[in-house]
Amino acid sequence: MKKYILLVLLFCSFASFSQQKELILASWNIQDFGKTKNTEELEQIAEILRDTDIIAIQEVVAGYGGAQAVAKLSDILNRKGAKWDYVISDPTNSSKYVTERYAFIWKTSNIKIKNRGKLIAALDSKVDREPFTINFYLDSKVLQVINFHSRPHDNNPQAEIKAISEYIVNAKTGSLIFAGDFNTIVQDPVFSTLKSNGFVPALVEQKTTLKRSCTGLDYLNHAIDNVFYSKDLTYIDSGVLDFVMSCDQLDKARKLSDHLPVYIKFSLY
Repeated sequence: MKKYILLVLLFCSFASFSQQKELILASWNIQDFGKTKNTEELEQIAEILRDTDIIAIQEVVAGYGGAQAVAKLSDILNRKGAKWDYVISDPTNSSKYVTERYAFIWKTSNIKIKNRGKLIAALDSKVDREPFTINFYLDSKVLQVINFHSRPHDNNPQAEIKAISEYIVNAKTGSLIFAGDFNTIVQDPVFSTLKSNGFVPALVEQKTTLKRSCTGLDYLNHAIDNVFYSKDLTYIDSGVLDFVMSCDQLDKARKLSDHLPVYIKFSLY
């Protein structure tokens, strides 16, 4: 009997460890994320994201309303069975109508931080909105995540991606994820620097933005949101969190955002 109990305990311990080592990171450009989102909409956003472990948010408005919306979202997530924490970047060093903030929200049970993250000042002169980076600590492992929102597709986001790619390749010291709204498809040659240095896009030809109205039954538009991960991470799964599902829900869905969240499930072990 004692031997049986010991085996059960060992199995439970192993199962717990297995669950801990797999993580889901979601990246979402939540359109105009600030005062425009009411409590009901924040509740819907939380339901979409509740089963993830790390959330990278782009397009947080620079004023007080943006920080308040992130705090409210974190509070709603905290009431859904897990403990979450969050950080918000300073406003990017950008012109008035371009300035934004970024945010990270994460489950604290297995994920820790040692600082509140930072905008990458070295890229300030090369991009409209500097990326926001933070290190997450999982036991003895460290994961750096870089969160980025590029300039629009008709304003040469490739120049920004080129500069950030070179920074990543030169500065990388360990496991790294580069997530965001790139306004550029992954087949674009500008991503060759990342790819040739072992970074892999989680999504390929997966449309992530929402049309204003359906074409037939199709409500998806451009494949511009993605997650690049370093080759030392173990890929498990990826995709979009499609909260639209059908054309009759498109107008309601666009009140949350004109982008779908993208995600990657991975292991650091």
